Amino acid sequence: MTERLARLRARLAGLPLRARLVAGFSATMFLVLTAAGGFVYWRVQYALDRQLNGDLTSDAHRVAPYVRPDGKVGPGVTSVAGGELYQVLDAQGRLLTASPAMPQHPLISPQRTAAALEAPMFRNIGDLLPTTKDPLRVYATALPGDHRAAVLLVAVRRDHRDEALLELLAQLALAGLGALVATAVVGDLLARFALRPVERYRAQAADIASGAAGVRLDVPPGRDDEVTRLGDTLNAMLEALEGAVERERRFVDDASHELRTPLTLLTTRLQLARRRPRTVAEHEAVLAEIETDVVRLVQLAEHLLEVGTGGRVDDGGCDLAAVVGAEVERRNAVARATLGASPVRATLTEAAVPLSEAAAGQLVANLLENAQRYGAAPVAVVVDRVAQLVCLQVSDAGPGMEPELLETATRRFARADSARGRGGFGLGLSLVETLVSRAQGELRLCCRGHHARYGARLDVPCTHGEEMTVTVLLPSLEQEA
Repeated sequence: MTERLARLRARLAGLPLRARLVAGFSATMFLVLTAAGGFVYWRVQYALDRQLNGDLTSDAHRVAPYVRPDGKVGPGVTSVAGGELYQVLDAQGRLLTASPAMPQHPLISPQRTAAALEAPMFRNIGDLLPTTKDPLRVYATALPGDHRAAVLLVAVRRDHRDEALLELLAQLALAGLGALVATAVVGDLLARFALRPVERYRAQAADIASGAAGVRLDVPPGRDDEVTRLGDTLNAMLEALEGAVERERRFVDDASHELRTPLTLLTTRLQLARRRPRTVAEHEAVLAEIETDVVRLVQLAEHLLEVGTGGRVDDGGCDLAAVVGAEVERRNAVARATLGASPVRATLTEAAVPLSEAAAGQLVANLLENAQRYGAAPVAVVVDRVAQLVCLQVSDAGPGMEPELLETATRRFARADSARGRGGFGLGLSLVETLVSRAQGELRLCCRGHHARYGARLDVPCTHGEEMTVTVLLPSLEQEA
């Protein structure tokens, strides 16, 4: 039995969901219709049998006075029950007398005869299905007195009663079959209508799985049911997944962009160190410089992990002037050993900002790298205090940016046409804007009288010439304290 149920469950599980819904709905309706039909049939049968029972009881009262003690029936019985069907039985269930139209054998068994002596009883002779010839309903009751005639049995034909019940069964079966078919059709239509959004979601999910980006499930507005809530949840999940993928992609792009510059500087130091023979002390000095660069590279990698995972970009703050001075010194050291390279000019004022040393170094390195790569000498960097803020300015004498590019320069991979053949990926200013915005600061790109502002809008006027200038305004930690 358990194995059969398991096989049945396995077969049902293999059916489509719509088929299972229709099957379950139809099975439920079948049970409801069967129960309702059974109740109607029972009530009609009860009413018909009650009517027959009343007739039988009345006939028994009319016939009983004419039954003699020996079981014979007086001649006057024909005047009150001329066409009635009756039998007179003794206590052992033997037939004593019967009406002419009755069978000449007892209609009830000796056991039922004994039961009738205790209490009157009704019984059907012949089955409704399959139909039998001469169906009867009998009433057996004990006769008064201690005589040979013990039980009077009165019968009535059930033809009309059985015919009515058979007609009722046929009508109930026909109506039930029609109702079952109608409910199955309606259930199938309802299942199709209810599952149509699910099928649409499946098709759209297949498009997403095949590589389509930015696709969202079509959730109808103004509805709040299980399917629309599922669509909203799936859309939220898709947004979260795309956000995670975008963060991973940004991290890879940022890491490749940010690690390229310090690795290039480190490679340059190594090449410069190998140009001529050096003493042990000189080698140790070079190794110390390289160690400093490696430590900074590790800090930069850790900072990239923090930024890529949405973590903090500050850990108590740092002196921006010191970070700028160290970065300028590294670049000038390479410039001094490279023919034709111009050093960076720096004007520094001590100022603490809410950025970690790695984040501040990343910001300064990107600005100086852009100025040296895409601008022209002289490159100047200034750190000063302006209106209770810390101002970092990097300027160069290059061609600068067109006004249209100033408005989109911080977008990822945005580059001027003239910079296509100079390497780079167009990620530096995007990273700078991210760091400045997280520190509640403002980034300004200015060139030849055109200005573009990003991040917080701080009420500080620009104080520079027509050259390409990048200005970073950051809150001062001293002012915050």
